[in-house]
Amino acid sequence: MATHIARWDLDKTYLRTDFDTLRDLVRTAFERPEQKRTNPGASTLLREMVRAGIQVHILSGSPEQMRRRLEEKLRLDGVRWDTLTLKPNLRNLLHLRFRAVRDQLGYKLPALLRARVQATETGDVGTGGRETLFGDDAEADVYVYSLYADIVAGRVQRDVLERVLERGRLYEDVVEDVLSAMRALEPTDVVERILIHLEQQTPPGDFRAYGPRIVPFYNYLQAAFVLFEDGRLGAQAVLRVAVELATEHRFGGDALARSYLDLARRGHLRGETTAPLVDAFETSFAQPSLPATSELRVMVERLAWMADVARSVWRAEAQAVPDYLNLVSGHNPRTRHP
Repeated sequence: MATHIARWDLDKTYLRTDFDTLRDLVRTAFERPEQKRTNPGASTLLREMVRAGIQVHILSGSPEQMRRRLEEKLRLDGVRWDTLTLKPNLRNLLHLRFRAVRDQLGYKLPALLRARVQATETGDVGTGGRETLFGDDAEADVYVYSLYADIVAGRVQRDVLERVLERGRLYEDVVEDVLSAMRALEPTDVVERILIHLEQQTPPGDFRAYGPRIVPFYNYLQAAFVLFEDGRLGAQAVLRVAVELATEHRFGGDALARSYLDLARRGHLRGETTAPLVDAFETSFAQPSLPATSELRVMVERLAWMADVARSVWRAEAQAVPDYLNLVSGHNPRTRHP
């Protein structure tokens, strides 16, 4: 079986990071590892993904100078990773590439493509090895990830991509990097899901232009439910994420159950495989002496009818190619002009 890859952003996806003002940026830069806050459930989910044999590749817009503190924070959380790529902002400044400091398209897209080329050339994954991508709604993740997925799948023509990169105001050498990687890849539909953490509480409907591959989510139990249905996580892993939310972040049984129901109502779950969750609860989590037993019981007791809701809403949809040329002008919420 081909190795599965998870590609993660850090700021506002894994970490609860504030950088809306210069003061926020300075404070974030000087935070000690133990001061950095993790989004509820994210570290448990990452640990469970590693335990399931998934490779974790982190691609963050944080500057390279923060590497030591970020690595120490991940170690404090018990997270293991395969690669950690950070943004070379100091080099960009020294070379007077000021647009690159805030640009995500010109940073993340070539980095993703280079990583895919390297993974296939070194045999780390087979040509068909699939990926799940994690980002947030604060910057350009949904656009960049979706464009990456369709480039690798061969659904974006070279002339369209060149026009997208031109409108995105990418530097010439970056454009060549993207086109070179595109030529090196055998077209394969490898991106299974793109999960977008709703850090900014963006209405989920705003992502419809990107098709059913995108799953906007509010908490990491929802992400775990999606990975479970995709066959990437086991039932016990999902319940361990739920335990963290209940014991450390005051999620009651109703809140845990609503996490599933919200995804079901939005059509992101098929509702086919809830029985293993119930079985895992009864065999491993139902003892009164264990934490969050009562909260988990409320959730699993509602799974049957919530799965009915999922099945009644679920519709298989083909993944159409978004209109990247028109979407590029507003792809990054942090750089849109009023």
